[in-house]
Amino acid sequence: LAPARLVVCRVASLPYHRCFSSSLPRAHILRSTYLLPTQVRSPCLVRPSYFKTYFHTHRIIMSTAKPYVVFVLGGPGSGKGTQCANIVRDFGFVHLSAGDLLREEVNSGSKHGTMISDMIKNGQIVPAEVTVGLLGTAMEKSPVKKFLIDGFPRNADNHECWVRLMGSTVDTKFILYLDCPEDIMEQRLLKRGESSGRIDDNIASIKKRFQTFVSQTVPVVQGYEKTGTVHHVVADTTPEKVYEQIAKIFAGL
Repeated sequence: LAPARLVVCRVASLPYHRCFSSSLPRAHILRSTYLLPTQVRSPCLVRPSYFKTYFHTHRIIMSTAKPYVVFVLGGPGSGKGTQCANIVRDFGFVHLSAGDLLREEVNSGSKHGTMISDMIKNGQIVPAEVTVGLLGTAMEKSPVKKFLIDGFPRNADNHECWVRLMGSTVDTKFILYLDCPEDIMEQRLLKRGESSGRIDDNIASIKKRFQTFVSQTVPVVQGYEKTGTVHHVVADTTPEKVYEQIAKIFAGL
């Protein structure tokens, strides 16, 4: 069995601790085995908070709270992928890239692949139902329920589709917005294009992507700003200095 985790439970204001194998499905009903608080060697390891516990006679029913999501947005070449990797390493999130999922779909030879490929080449935005469906499938497969979704929502249709299809099943925390000037992003993308093999890392596609970002994605960010759920990060400096700003945000969660 995989290493046991600990969950803190309370009954009549008295703390109990339940050890269970992380390899078992969380929705299963498990027989109870309680330890006194004094028997727990490292109380600080008592996690994760995303479990809810329900008692029924001598059993525990484990169920999950809503997964939570942080959207990571910024212009093409602003460093979203690089910074998401840092957050995953230090804060235990799962990184889902909307663009990567779409490219995987193209390579899979599915019925949507050709359409997605043509739209990416032209710097256009793929229909929201396709992207949200791919994201939902990836989230459902993940045992970890903290997600960074980068490159989404890219327009109002993406946002509305997300709220309609996922709004009741996930907790969307905020947008992490990487703010970087176009000239710097263009330099980064052209440099990346020398080795990336991506069909959209060329000057013509880059210009179209910038136009699409300004006209369609920026208004979505502005909409979230009205609710106070956008964290701005200056992203025109080194990756290390950018991450210093980001780490402070996530350390406060």
